[in-house]
Amino acid sequence: MTDQPITAESAGPAGPAPGGSRLSPRKKQRISRGVQYVILILALVAVVLLTNWKNLAENFARFDVAAQAFPELFTVALKNTIIYTVGGFVFGSLGGLLLALMRLSSVRPYRWIAIIYIEIFRGLPALLIFLLVFFLPSAFPGFEVPGGTYGQGILGLTIVSAAYMAETLRAGLQAVPKGQMEAARSLGMSHGRAMVTVVIPQAIRIVIPPTTNQFVALLKDSSLVLFLGVTSQYVELTKFGNDLASTTANATPIMVVGLTYLLVTIPLGYLAGRLEKRQAKGR
Repeated sequence: MTDQPITAESAGPAGPAPGGSRLSPRKKQRISRGVQYVILILALVAVVLLTNWKNLAENFARFDVAAQAFPELFTVALKNTIIYTVGGFVFGSLGGLLLALMRLSSVRPYRWIAIIYIEIFRGLPALLIFLLVFFLPSAFPGFEVPGGTYGQGILGLTIVSAAYMAETLRAGLQAVPKGQMEAARSLGMSHGRAMVTVVIPQAIRIVIPPTTNQFVALLKDSSLVLFLGVTSQYVELTKFGNDLASTTANATPIMVVGLTYLLVTIPLGYLAGRLEKRQAKGR
């Protein structure tokens, strides 16, 4: 048997030479991340260098203009914002619970009514709902929303909130084990009493985290009250900041109002996150 010469074709594809510079996936990932960091730093440096900080401070951070917002920022605007939000949240939660129970009802017309309401008012922009509330007295001559301006603002937020809360509470009711209802009925409770004393309390505990997020969303939606044409006595934060910005011809009041929103929404968002983590640990 004669020895055959080994050629490049018969040897097959050559592997990496010993000591070659092929990078591992981890090194490639580190290099890619480093490049991204460099690009981000360069972008930040460009923003810092290109921004006219003097003009920015003059238009958005004048302390003398910001001082004009106090104390009405808290005593009027923030107070009214909280009134609108809490009122809309309370009535929206009650309406949402009713709609959720109707959605889960064995009575078909109840389910239809709940589905139609939820689909319509979740599909419509919140601004459009507030405009409908504003023109409601025109459609029904002699009709006035109870509570005046406060009542109109709370009504608009209630309509919006009820549609979203209905789906949140429905999910909570369905998450309660069916054995809870069966156990309550075996103790002689009626269906209604078992729902009120056993199922609904458990469902509310389940939906506390998403409900907190819904409250934050409603707080921001309260800015739409400005489309009701409210007077200075009933202004919420956004209307207050917009009016003061127009008076002073400066955007500083808008920044002050934005910071005020953040002072409320960031702690609430943090609370919602903590509640979600605690609920996840309890499962």
